[in-house]
Amino acid sequence: MTATTQAASPHVMPTYGRVPIALERGQGCRVWDVNGKEYLDALAGIAVNTLGHNHPKLVPALQDQVAKLIHTSNYYHVPGQEQLARLLTERTQMDNVFFCSTGLEANEAALKIARKYGVDKGIALPQVVVYDHAFHGRSFATMSATANPKVRNGFGPLLDGFIRVAPNDYTALVEATEGNPNIVAVMMEPIQGEGGLHPMRIEYLQQVRALCDANGWLLMLDEVQAGMGRTGKWFAHQWADIVPDVMTLAKGLGSGVPIGATLARGAAAQVLQAGNHGSTFGGNPLAMRAGVETIRIMEEDALLANATRVGEHLKAQLKAQLGALPGVLDVRGQGLLIGVELNKPCGELIGQAAAAGLLLSVTSDTVVRLAPPLILTTAEADEIVARLKPLVQALLAA
Repeated sequence: MTATTQAASPHVMPTYGRVPIALERGQGCRVWDVNGKEYLDALAGIAVNTLGHNHPKLVPALQDQVAKLIHTSNYYHVPGQEQLARLLTERTQMDNVFFCSTGLEANEAALKIARKYGVDKGIALPQVVVYDHAFHGRSFATMSATANPKVRNGFGPLLDGFIRVAPNDYTALVEATEGNPNIVAVMMEPIQGEGGLHPMRIEYLQQVRALCDANGWLLMLDEVQAGMGRTGKWFAHQWADIVPDVMTLAKGLGSGVPIGATLARGAAAQVLQAGNHGSTFGGNPLAMRAGVETIRIMEEDALLANATRVGEHLKAQLKAQLGALPGVLDVRGQGLLIGVELNKPCGELIGQAAAAGLLLSVTSDTVVRLAPPLILTTAEADEIVARLKPLVQALLAA
């Protein structure tokens, strides 16, 4: 069976526009399709495969766990939950963690915390501030918090209770919230991923933290894409030297094993009690082992420093090779989360890059997104640029 026919999947609901290849195996930052073609993986499953593919430390640990327990349920204590929760809270200065299976679920839990936090204080109609370009998921609550019309439209009335403001505009935030007694939280991505790789400025994050403190609001940070070392620190907000009240994680936390987490501190950590929330698969032994081993290996192999060093090199080479091309508007990002913004839609680059042996994505229609494994080398970064440059040149010349 060829990759094309195998990828057609007529019995799978057509919710994705897929590139006609089927991947079969991987090693490090490279993967191979069912026809034996090799690809350099500059996407890592959309910032998921932190340790790349077939990592020699991760795979034996997961094999060991699979042979012991994959799933029990939250009727019982799962020792790995406390182990991973301790590792996460130690690295975040936060108090406790709710485990789930996806970023959407983590953000849903955060929104439930915000609403109950307000209701518990006597606010009947709690409101949460969210942002232009934001993406938080595809459930009704997270879709309502998301800005992209392509995600939101066509499903009828969405959830009330959201106030949307422009990112990095503190004056606009103050004006939109001044005198409103119903606001309970501000929710943002430190680096907007699906919205086009837009980073929140350090001073803006600090201003919002202070505004939340002054008003008794929760600062909730969606680190699903930018967290877990991708920017060179454990979490992107740490570049601003702030601590949120609620933080959400998923993607890279399990290096490919589905996992989500909602962290909280202070008053937010006490909002959800027994019966208020839950997840059948959340916190299962396999996912917890994946999270624990991911953190252990990241520290043993100094992957935060690698993300900084190789990310700076990759961005510098992208700017040197692409930055001066007519039609390239910006090269931005931090660590190994980088966007190249063009002056025209470039979705076709996904398929063209795959044909050239490079896996990447396009977000917000005009931004090439690179989010490779954190094990990427400088030589592989150079290879990404070498494969990407002629594709961008040809697209812009068309």
